[in-house]
Amino acid sequence: MNGHPATVGDLARQRRLRRLELTVTRRLDGLLHGRYLGLLPAPGSEPAGSREYRPGEDEVRRMDWSVTARTTVPHVRTVDADRELTTWTLVDATPSMDFGTAELEKRELAVGAVAAVGFLTAGLGNRLGAHLLTNEGVRRFPARTGRTPLLGLLRTVLDVPRGLPATAPVSLADGLVGLHRSAGRRGLVVVVSDFLDGLPDDGVSGPVGPPPAWEQPLRRLAARHQVLAVEVSDPRERELPDVGLITLVDPESGRRREVSTGSRRLRERYAAAATAQRLAVARGIRRSGAAHLSLSTDRDWIADIVRHVFAQRRLAGVVRPGGAT
Repeated sequence: MNGHPATVGDLARQRRLRRLELTVTRRLDGLLHGRYLGLLPAPGSEPAGSREYRPGEDEVRRMDWSVTARTTVPHVRTVDADRELTTWTLVDATPSMDFGTAELEKRELAVGAVAAVGFLTAGLGNRLGAHLLTNEGVRRFPARTGRTPLLGLLRTVLDVPRGLPATAPVSLADGLVGLHRSAGRRGLVVVVSDFLDGLPDDGVSGPVGPPPAWEQPLRRLAARHQVLAVEVSDPRERELPDVGLITLVDPESGRRREVSTGSRRLRERYAAAATAQRLAVARGIRRSGAAHLSLSTDRDWIADIVRHVFAQRRLAGVVRPGGAT
């Protein structure tokens, strides 16, 4: 392996999955401290008492006026998360995900995100299903309970063939439409992608411009389900290093172009265009009503997921057994 540290992709398939499972479960247990109530805890429907109002975090419509009047201190109602959750994941395994210049590739990061979703939403009666986007079409996995279906999904994502010509390509927008048809029961939908597909060629840099092709179907999903958009990226997609003449290859189309990275003006234009592109993705996700979690191949992605869980838990006012939030 040329002296580089081993990544998930360097290991045999079973060892990759075992290492991933141990890493995710141990880190999540340690950082989340005990029982956690899901990746994106819903407000739920079971009353679980009241707690003091937190300005800037709590919604006024959740005020518990009877407790507030009795104690003369503002309180909000708390509820337990609903059980028997059905989670659907839409996983992007198209060629643009086969890229990585840091600790791992974007596809490996997507596998890690799906693993975290599975472990965080696992519970008695909870089910996980998935749609997998590839160059050969969509692979569908019915919603099932248990660890075995989750590991089968992770194994399939890792084993998607690379470098094959597109025989039945499906856009991210089409994948979202298909998932909307399949996910009938209200639940949690997690979309894992780089969200580069469907961005407009022009108008990306401005605050107002053509929306991404996937924005409208994502909005329709968010109108019915609780939706989390997990955006995966790599640092080289955000800026170019000064390494002389290089050949850039579009993984989707195969087009090649030689670029001289020694040009400071070129690097600045590339960074500006990349920033505008990421802002367009963030705006599209925000307008759709989905929650946004950004993961990068050069960051501690498990810590990023944990921070997101804590933030969503505070916003939702979900409590653990014993009253701790």
